[in-house]
Amino acid sequence: MSEIPSGWSLLTLNELTGTGGLMTDGDWIESKDQDPSGEVRLIQLADIGDGEFLNRSARFLTKQRAEELQCTYLREGDVLIARMPDPLGRACIFPGIGQEAITAVDVCIWRPGIGGASPDWVKHIVNSPQIRTQIASLASGTTRQRVSGGNLKRLEIPTPPPAEQRRIVARLDALLGHLALARAELARVPRLAERNRQAVLAAAFSGELTREWRENNPVSYLNTETDQLSNSRIKRRRATVSQEAFAPPYQIPPQWKWTSLPTLGILDRGRSRHRPRNDKKLYGGPYPFIQTGDIKAAKGHLTSYSQTYSEDGLAQSRLWPKGTLCITIAANIAETAILGIDACFPDSIVGFTADEALCIPLFIEFFIRTIKSDLATFAPATAQKNINLETLSAVQIPYPPLPEQREIVRRIEMALARIGRAEAEAARAAALLERLEQETLARAFRGEL
Repeated sequence: MSEIPSGWSLLTLNELTGTGGLMTDGDWIESKDQDPSGEVRLIQLADIGDGEFLNRSARFLTKQRAEELQCTYLREGDVLIARMPDPLGRACIFPGIGQEAITAVDVCIWRPGIGGASPDWVKHIVNSPQIRTQIASLASGTTRQRVSGGNLKRLEIPTPPPAEQRRIVARLDALLGHLALARAELARVPRLAERNRQAVLAAAFSGELTREWRENNPVSYLNTETDQLSNSRIKRRRATVSQEAFAPPYQIPPQWKWTSLPTLGILDRGRSRHRPRNDKKLYGGPYPFIQTGDIKAAKGHLTSYSQTYSEDGLAQSRLWPKGTLCITIAANIAETAILGIDACFPDSIVGFTADEALCIPLFIEFFIRTIKSDLATFAPATAQKNINLETLSAVQIPYPPLPEQREIVRRIEMALARIGRAEAEAARAAALLERLEQETLARAFRGEL
């Protein structure tokens, strides 16, 4: 411990309890001791937050059993210190919960007596960087770190006189309260960002996103030779698809149409014919082999992979070209990514090769994102959910002319980039708040507040 401020004392955490105070581990309560209908609440590690009581667990035992085990009942104002991570040594004040409660053995109880320190002071200083460093140095364990109750008692705590304790606690409560409010606001950002992403996509595929653009750029399927050719291709391909797929689910602009994936390109399952699939001779070659987890991790554009096929692997599969839209149909339902490389993939992934005269692959990829939850409902309730090629073939696609598709994709990309930047800024701000909180606690216990 570094030099302490003038007028302060260096006391152990046990000494800070004062006369008649208490510092002890919680009780050893086994599963056989518990009873869901019991009157006594068992407070556990999950209830101990970093400075706050979380009140998450729901374990109980009877009053009779608690008495038989000679348990230590908690009191409102007790400081609870977690002897296991995460993080190790986090502390909070027990607020009282309207019923008798005890705590588990991996939680230490600190209770002040006559002349003891303020519980708020103890909570704050145990959560400070200086004391957390001490606790970490006293921890032991190979699989999971743990600090003993005896080592917690020996923690050396810089302690000011009671009046200064109260002043520092009041200042800390005010400062940390402001930080907590800011953190709560920042915690809302990811949820708001996802809501905004969905709103952008919904506006895009209802036609609202490009409503003014259409007014200034009157494009239809009848005003260019390319669109007339595209129209004839769609009609030819539509003959092979059930007409049930074309019942319009919602209103779209009159310049748009409803169609399906098979009318816009080639839709086919990946291939992995060899059995067993884990045959070593199939792997380790130069051909990227993409799996459902790779698609989910790609966030829309796939260039990295964790497995490759050999020549034998390629012979029983298929190499899909760069630009193919991949759609998962098993495990992770309707995850999508566009290949940035040539790659193979198994039959748990469907590949869509767009007819470039008809559609833009990224336009389709963005649309599949909007119906992901709907597609998942088609998956049967089996051990591993999956949908089939027929389900994807029947998906109805709102289909504008190519020039508007390009504009829609451009606007979606711009909007998603803005949302992503805001989310990244919020994450940086949250990290800054964490550092600011730690520095505030460190300054408090150097006597600098």
